Amino acid sequence: MVNRINNKIALITGGARGIGAEIARLFAEEGAEVIISDILDIEGNEHAQAINGHYFHLNVAHEKEWQVCTDKLRNAYGRIDILVNNAGITGFNEDLGPQDPENCSIEAWHSVHQINLDGVFLGCKYAIGLMKEYGGSIVNMSSRSGMVGIPGAAAYASSKAAVRNHSKTVALYCAEQGYKIRCNSIHPGAILTPMWDPMLGNDEITRAQNIAMVASGIPLGTMGEPLDVASAALYLASDESKYVTGIELTIDGGILAGSSASPKKVSNLLVVD
Repeated sequence: MVNRINNKIALITGGARGIGAEIARLFAEEGAEVIISDILDIEGNEHAQAINGHYFHLNVAHEKEWQVCTDKLRNAYGRIDILVNNAGITGFNEDLGPQDPENCSIEAWHSVHQINLDGVFLGCKYAIGLMKEYGGSIVNMSSRSGMVGIPGAAAYASSKAAVRNHSKTVALYCAEQGYKIRCNSIHPGAILTPMWDPMLGNDEITRAQNIAMVASGIPLGTMGEPLDVASAALYLASDESKYVTGIELTIDGGILAGSSASPKKVSNLLVVD
C-alpha cells in the first residue's frame, strides 16, 4: 500500500528527531504534506528539507505559540487533517534533578507536565478548530509509562497517564459534537531513541550492555525502533482507522502483556519508555 495519507495536511510536534522525525519521514513518504514543529530549529529545518516538508518553531507549552502556528496553518492550508502530539520530555535529559515521588521538585514536576500534558491539551484544542469543518485524526503520544507506575520518573508517568485519559475525553467530545475527528493514543515502550541516552551510558561497551539488559526483559527479545511507532501512527492517521477512536495502542514488544511490565534498573536509572 502506498499513498495511504495522500494530500493530507499533517502537523507533527517534536518532529526534529527520534520518533517524531520518523513519523514525519513516513508520512511524507505516504503522500502527506508534512509540517514539522519543534524547538530544535536547526535539526527541524534540516529534516523538513530532507523530506520536502515544512518547519515551524513551536514550544508546545506556550499557548501564544500555538495561536501563531494555528494562524499560519489556517492561512496556508485552511485546515489540517492530522495532528501528532509527539513532543515530550522525561526530565532526565533536561537536568531537572531527581524524578522520584519523594525528591522531585515542584519546578521539575511542572516542567515535565507543561511539555507532556499542557502541550497535548493545547494541541488538541487548536487542532479541533482546524479540523472540525472537514474532519481529521489526532494522535497523542503517551507511553507504556502512562499505564504503570514508574518509581524513578513520577512526573513523566503522571503526564503520560493524563495524556491517555485526555485522548479518550477528546474522542468522546468530538463524537458528541458531531465533528468527524478521531483521537487516539499510542503507548510506546523500550523504543531506542535519543530519549534513552542518559539511561544507556556514553561509551559503546556500557551502552551495548545496557541495551542487552533492557532487551532481556522484553518478551520479543529486542528494543523497538522508531519505525515501529511511526507505522502505528500512520494507521491511526489514515482512513484505514476510520472506525477507531478513543483507543490506546501499545507498541512495547509484549512488556505489558505479563510480569515483565515491572520497572527495571538500568545504569541506576529506571526504564521509563
